[in-house]
Amino acid sequence: MPGFEFFGAEEKKEVNDVLNTGILMRYGFDGARQGMWKAQELEQEVCKTFGSKYAHLTSSGTAALTTAFAALGIGAGDEVIMPAFTFVASFEAVLSTGAIPVLVDIDDTLTLSPAAVKAAITPQTKCIMPVHMCGSMADLDALKDICKEHNLLLVEDACQSIGGTYKGQKLGTIGDAGTFSFDFVKTITCGEGGVVMTNNEDVLTKCDGYTDHGHDHLGVDRGADLHPFIGYNFRISELHAAVGLAQIRKLDTFLSIQKKTHKKLKNILSTVPEISFRRVPDADGDSCTFISWFLPTEELTRAFVTEMKAQAVMPGNFYWFDNNWHYIKKWEHLKKAKSLFNLSLDQQLHLMSLDKQDFSASDAIMSRCISTAISLLWSDEQIEAKGNKIVEVVKKVLG
Repeated sequence: MPGFEFFGAEEKKEVNDVLNTGILMRYGFDGARQGMWKAQELEQEVCKTFGSKYAHLTSSGTAALTTAFAALGIGAGDEVIMPAFTFVASFEAVLSTGAIPVLVDIDDTLTLSPAAVKAAITPQTKCIMPVHMCGSMADLDALKDICKEHNLLLVEDACQSIGGTYKGQKLGTIGDAGTFSFDFVKTITCGEGGVVMTNNEDVLTKCDGYTDHGHDHLGVDRGADLHPFIGYNFRISELHAAVGLAQIRKLDTFLSIQKKTHKKLKNILSTVPEISFRRVPDADGDSCTFISWFLPTEELTRAFVTEMKAQAVMPGNFYWFDNNWHYIKKWEHLKKAKSLFNLSLDQQLHLMSLDKQDFSASDAIMSRCISTAISLLWSDEQIEAKGNKIVEVVKKVLG
């Protein structure tokens, strides 16, 4: 992680194919593009690689989530249950459709707590959205059972877990829809981009129109297309798709390196009895973009962070508890409903209630958690050095 660490001739070749035609848009200009349809080709590769029946590319992972919600009919007044540890895009996408993000506690998987999900269900709940954070997965069997019991949709935000699996099935292909982000720091990058995956043809058709101003794409002249519904511009460009096309063909290499590095690093950290690790519902399915581990207390964890920063070796080790982008503790703009446009009254009231909601169960986990990013470029010597440095600092703060 991330794929840009392995940029090379393959990406240049795919991009130059597009530049040589001069057609950067994914639709139209059939003759001039000389048979080059990079977005279509990448969508086919996504289906082949991850096992979804259908895939539709978007301009970002955020756009992919928004598109998936729209295609599934999630909108004003609907509640979407999601974890308190995620990326801001998860709740941004919910809000953009007029729906209400209902944030609940995580458990030691660093993903949705099924018990917290059950407790949050109301008559307005329409969807459960697990977010497979830091490369690993939520307890999908439990969440699927809850969805079945309450007739709810399951949308996987798999943006951080490209290539991960759960009981042999690729993450992002298990729910009613799933999404990946292909932004610059994801396992596969397009520079910017995302994808919706689904096994439902109707969902695909709606995604296809929604991301291109509602065009039905049924004719040979895009300018004469009909518009069955309102859409927006969430299109990916051919240039971005071209980069992703080269990247997806390297995924097995990325995953192999990540898993080997993760195993070596975990073996080093495991020599310290006070270090424990996140629970992974299917250990074989971890994509291993990060190794996430815990110290016994918040005080010790903060002391570790302080010492790592003092020694200028903190980069690549993330303390999400104080991170502005990933945990509810720092999302004042969300809790105070700070929007440039008027949110619905239901949205405003619910968001402002988050400040009074008890997230102590999540705090107890996140305040002790460090996630160490796995580079694709580390040598064996670098892995050993980085692991030993973490161990050295942990032993120092344990004192």
